[in-house]
Amino acid sequence: MEDCKIMIMKTIKQISIAIFMMTMLVNCTNNKNEKPVVYMTSDISPEGLVKVYEALGVKAEGRVAVKISTGEPGGKNFLKPELIKDLVQKVNGTLVECNTAYAGKRNTNEAHWQTFKDHGFMAIAPCDLMDEFGEKRIPVKDTTHIKYNLVGDHIDNYDFMINLAHFKGHAMGGFGGVLKNQSIGVASANGKAYIHTAGKTADKNLIWKENRDVPQDHFIEAMAASAQSVHDYFNGKILYINVMNNLSVDCDCNNHPADPEMKDVGILASTDPVALDQACVDLVFNYPSQEGDDAKALIERINSRHGVHIIEHAAAIGLGSREYELVRID
Repeated sequence: MEDCKIMIMKTIKQISIAIFMMTMLVNCTNNKNEKPVVYMTSDISPEGLVKVYEALGVKAEGRVAVKISTGEPGGKNFLKPELIKDLVQKVNGTLVECNTAYAGKRNTNEAHWQTFKDHGFMAIAPCDLMDEFGEKRIPVKDTTHIKYNLVGDHIDNYDFMINLAHFKGHAMGGFGGVLKNQSIGVASANGKAYIHTAGKTADKNLIWKENRDVPQDHFIEAMAASAQSVHDYFNGKILYINVMNNLSVDCDCNNHPADPEMKDVGILASTDPVALDQACVDLVFNYPSQEGDDAKALIERINSRHGVHIIEHAAAIGLGSREYELVRID
């Protein structure tokens, strides 16, 4: 009788363990299958930008860097100070940028600071040229093309980053969203050369000589790898926002960009940069084009540069997911 009780107790214990393990397996499977959320508003306004940030449910705290593009003088499509002011001030953020590696009015400290001022950014928040006094290497996980990432050394001054990007086309990458804003955008001038040449040189003076025979996919994959390194540097304390307005085929680094051929779409945000850029690309590729509001030119620009490959590679190296849930908050 006693042996029977012991056997029953052992059986009950084994069943309990089995149920527990099955429950854990189901939970793990559910967690694994959860898709990152991309929040969207069609309200492209200061209020809409704050609203989509708040929808993320993650508070930017500590010393907050807000990574923008100051825009090449002569261009007019960059995110305007009056649009981003409320969000930047809400998080007590500092607007950050790095110098360019090409000739223009943002390739020296003096010229770039003048652009900060002329474009109105210094009137709304503290500003920081992150590679003004130096640069530093940070590690990359994907060393296929680049062995490190070279960024402005002021990155050490921040605890949290909001990657606030203007989504649009790009002459070399096909399109620019948060992945580009975090790779080329956070890289120092020499770091930009290192990415553009897929690891051949970290000398900004040699960028256009050394990138001539670099395969397009190698450049794009180097961008993905460098974007991942910045994400890892902040150890999860980073948020991503794409503003889909002024959708030219050209980047804000162009001082005479083509006029947009499609109308504004909205503002999207996520904690997953891959999901966010994928959602924006999907909106472009599935855009209900009509006369006077046509996505054809932007789609051609993205496809002709194999632009979607940055999303593909970023997902492949573990930066994020191409699958997502789009939640409209209007």
